Amino acid sequence: MNAPVPTPSLRRPAVHLSGVGKTWTPAGRGPVQALRDVDLDIAPGEFVVFLGPSGCGKSTLLYMIAGLEPASAGTMEADGLPITGPAAERGLIFQDASLFPWLTILDNVAFGLSIGAVQKLKRREIAAEMLRRVGLADMMDKKPDELSGGMRQRAACARALAMRPKVLMMDEPFAALDVQTRAKMQDFLLQIWRDSGASIVLVTHSIDEAVALADRVVVFTARPGRVKTIVPVDLPRPRNPRDPRFHDLRDRFGELLADEVDRAFAEQEAR
Repeated sequence: MNAPVPTPSLRRPAVHLSGVGKTWTPAGRGPVQALRDVDLDIAPGEFVVFLGPSGCGKSTLLYMIAGLEPASAGTMEADGLPITGPAAERGLIFQDASLFPWLTILDNVAFGLSIGAVQKLKRREIAAEMLRRVGLADMMDKKPDELSGGMRQRAACARALAMRPKVLMMDEPFAALDVQTRAKMQDFLLQIWRDSGASIVLVTHSIDEAVALADRVVVFTARPGRVKTIVPVDLPRPRNPRDPRFHDLRDRFGELLADEVDRAFAEQEAR
């Protein structure tokens, strides 16, 4: 039997982007347009993956949704409200777990709650519960350098989930992990998604990861990044990489990306 998955809501989008663009103005150089005319709605409880060539603005768009970077053009909303900066409702996990090395895992997970003025005892209760949910109950008093890479990423997930986000964003969180650990972390992420009910937005360069995880895959063009197409992934979960339909989708994404990767390389060579 397939495991149940969250059903995207028909309510207003968790994230709404309309005509969004981003232009950088580096010192001593002309303006660089990273993103152009991005239109996208992400439903509550939906799992969306951003896929595209290097330098196409995928991570930049993720940081903009998180409120860490302003848009140069267009409209960005979360749950119907303008995105004007970071908020607890939007959690972000980086490729590097970014844990404080001098704090225990428990205190790392509780850190964000301290900013929100949650009382210390309550912070530790919530942090301990999140660590239990991600399978790190016996690691609470450890420091980050005592954990494996996969454990550190689970701790980073626990820290983000402690804030009870409505949208959880992840920037290639498993790229530095070995193949076996990466597969385990993908399974773990799906469980977190089911349990939390949050929308997840994941940036990856891995076509297999996109097919394995996403409800929809947003394919971006080479810079300036635009939405080339959005492909629904209608395979039942858990997904079997040996399923011919899995292979068909992987081939389709490979074809969609081929020209964009060539364009991205040509631009890099020209610089």
